[in-house]
Amino acid sequence: MHRLAKLLFVAGLCLLLAALWKKHELPAPGLLQPALQEEPLQKAVTMPAFERSVGQINYRIQPLYRYELWGLVVSRHDSDTWWDYLHKEWNDHLNVADLCVLWGDNLNNASYGQISFSSGQFTCYFQTDSNEVYQAFDQTAISNNHLLSDDPELIRRIKNTRVGDQIHFRGYLAEYSHEHGTPFRRGTSTTRSDTGNGACETVFLEEFTILKQGGGPWYKLQWLGIALMVLGSIAWIAAPVRLRN
Repeated sequence: MHRLAKLLFVAGLCLLLAALWKKHELPAPGLLQPALQEEPLQKAVTMPAFERSVGQINYRIQPLYRYELWGLVVSRHDSDTWWDYLHKEWNDHLNVADLCVLWGDNLNNASYGQISFSSGQFTCYFQTDSNEVYQAFDQTAISNNHLLSDDPELIRRIKNTRVGDQIHFRGYLAEYSHEHGTPFRRGTSTTRSDTGNGACETVFLEEFTILKQGGGPWYKLQWLGIALMVLGSIAWIAAPVRLRN
């Protein structure tokens, strides 16, 4: 019985480790939807500012452009994660999450799989050991998107978004601010060709859709791994103890 328990636990642990490693792999080009080849759509608007309230903070949002994007999520950052101190310090509860997204020419071959993507509190980073891959990478077909919403359903969808998901969203490139405590204001990039500080798109959302989830079966298999580990532990504890004379 102890041998079976050990086998279950080890099998579960191996499956869990494999799932944690594989679930963030980006899908191959052949698995991407054709819509991800589209360039983001942007059109100037003349609209009055409006207000939204989140966490007892009143925000003033000024739309600048209508904006629509289809893309592959390669990195993400949740604004309410425990180590994010800037959003807390600035009382910025409207910015739900940041999604770093690729589209267009960057998805036409598998070279994006040779690039490492990561996110900071307000930034998206990418790096590769291959100079050829770096030279071929189109830096105008990647964006870090500060997603704003006070809609519970949109917030739920954003928080459920994973690396490897194919997404579509629509809304407004916008500036936003508040006067609670220390006054706060954030602008937005209005072009995909800029880099560095201020190059991120700030989008107040009207619509957000996960077109296709990434991660293949690995997100479900990680729970199977945990279940096997728990079952193995229970079997080990429940197994009768053999006393030797």
